[in-house]
Amino acid sequence: MTMYQDEQLTLAQMRTGQTGTVVEVLGGHGLIRRLDALGIRPGKKVTKLSSALFRGPIILRADSTQVAVGFGMARKIIIEVDKYLPRAS
Repeated sequence: MTMYQDEQLTLAQMRTGQTGTVVEVLGGHGLIRRLDALGIRPGKKVTKLSSALFRGPIILRADSTQVAVGFGMARKIIIEVDKYLPRAS
């Protein structure tokens, strides 16, 4: 039996290749509308594809679309990441 433990991180804290579900956007109406237009909203599955060094843009996949967001925006997007736990023997 496979077990998962839920973990919440910001998009900026996620490792490249991790997938999770957007839980919340910590921002005003403008930021929420902008991200919604890009397909990033609570309940949406996203995968972090890459990030630049020194707080550069972060590239993620939402559905079949690749989107780049700035580091500041990425810090305001809360993601619930499933973390695999090995099965007890």
